Amino acid sequence: MKPFIRTEQYNFIKHQLHVLTNGHSTVNDKAVLNALHSLVNDKILSLFPDLTEDQHTLFSPISTIKNSDQADVLLNRLKPYIIPFKEVSEQSIKKLFPKAKKLKLPLLQNIDLVETTYIGWDDLGSNSKFIVTYLNDKLIGLQGTFNPMKKRGNCTICNKYGDLGLFMTKTKGKIEGTFTQRGNYICKDSQVCNQNILSLDKLHDFIMLVKQ
Repeated sequence: MKPFIRTEQYNFIKHQLHVLTNGHSTVNDKAVLNALHSLVNDKILSLFPDLTEDQHTLFSPISTIKNSDQADVLLNRLKPYIIPFKEVSEQSIKKLFPKAKKLKLPLLQNIDLVETTYIGWDDLGSNSKFIVTYLNDKLIGLQGTFNPMKKRGNCTICNKYGDLGLFMTKTKGKIEGTFTQRGNYICKDSQVCNQNILSLDKLHDFIMLVKQ
């Protein structure tokens, strides 16, 4: 069976199973727990409207999960079916940032592609952050200034509470000699951000905002 689960969908499943196991640790009412099982099952299966019979069978243990150990068994069972981030070469990344003459690339061999929705790294020397991801199956790159913030808050990309920085891009304005800045607050740690992404919607909204 081929991989069919995207990384952010796997994160969503993990989150829902946490909700389920947390319910079992705090609630004793069987009716409430049965309703919770049904709700979690429906939310997870709604991610995959065209499941084959074999794919559907993979999720059957949801109805019996009560604790984190059982949840981990299911998550490990699903891992081989995650669609990894498409491999990219250093050369293909450099082409995305033609104006960055001394581009410092991340160690691509150290990136777990199964846990990756976007590749993000910092260049402290130029006070910049770089983001590489796919939009409509096309590899794209974002480059912007990045200023870490002292206060914590919710990331624009993953919507989780944590350490943030202000990512800003600068593009030429409609009037000659003018520039437009666009950006928002995103996670300081891109790896943590990847692990928290439950949906692609906010990532795509962020891309559209800063690329306009």
